Amino acid sequence: MMLSKKKKAVSVVAIGGGTGLPNVLKSLKTYAEDIMAIVTVADDGGSSGRIRKEFGILPPGDIRNCLMALADSKQIVNDIFQYRFKNGELAGHSLGNLILAALTDIKGDFVEALRELSNLLKIKGKVLPSSIEDVVLFAKVENGEVIEGQSRITKLYNRGGIKNVRIEPEDAEAYLEAVEAIEAADQIIIAPGSLFTSIIPNLLVKGIREALTRSRATKIFICNIVTQLGETDNYSAADHLEAILRHVSENFIDTMIVNSNLNGFTEHDLSPVRVDKERVLELGTKPLLKDVVDSLTVGHHDPYKLEQVLRTLV
Repeated sequence: MMLSKKKKAVSVVAIGGGTGLPNVLKSLKTYAEDIMAIVTVADDGGSSGRIRKEFGILPPGDIRNCLMALADSKQIVNDIFQYRFKNGELAGHSLGNLILAALTDIKGDFVEALRELSNLLKIKGKVLPSSIEDVVLFAKVENGEVIEGQSRITKLYNRGGIKNVRIEPEDAEAYLEAVEAIEAADQIIIAPGSLFTSIIPNLLVKGIREALTRSRATKIFICNIVTQLGETDNYSAADHLEAILRHVSENFIDTMIVNSNLNGFTEHDLSPVRVDKERVLELGTKPLLKDVVDSLTVGHHDPYKLEQVLRTLV
């Protein structure tokens, strides 16, 4: 068991969504005693969007992926929960999403269903939504147009960059247990992922951003390794940080982890995030340049490399 500087078991909160947050959670399993994943609920596309619309529950996809990242179960169980139907009326649906929807119907409550599934999968830690309200995401782009819905925002090719995003209802309240976890944590991680549709929506939830500024934990932002078409075209590391600061009242981020290994991007037709550490410093955050890229899946973070860096920042 790793201990914090206060000689207690390390408690870590990771905030985000998409594919980036599960990678971070895999890193945390090796050194953190208490793990809490706080997940965006703005998703309205794919299987999650269909379930959200048809059953009136929170989108389960990102939450499912976090559960599987923390699960202590056999590979076949993971395969079952991640299985996606290919044909018929269920085409596109993940079985894990449907199981979570069924449990919600049985229990009458999404979070209670999430607890039951967590127990079933023997996960290390907890996974919670940032809010239990029906949150809708809006984006304002450079040409002044306002786009409604997370799934439509991710398809903003050739419409100009995103200026800012907002949620409705604007006063959507954070889930209380998530706020309490932030306040009690030793380390808080803003995970990599889609900047405007997976990361920032969590920070717009009333209670989350306030808890982050109050928290005395070490707060770390793991910058994306590559830019994302339609969201962060040509963005540097500082541009990512500036986008977050446009949406919160003050800079709460102590350290920003930026990938330093740029090998292999050209042949994969990927655009690495430019490193501009002086601008990051000017914004009030310490840049930490480290090789954290997955050599087999270029453009993604390597959980083992991340773990080696994160454990030094407790």
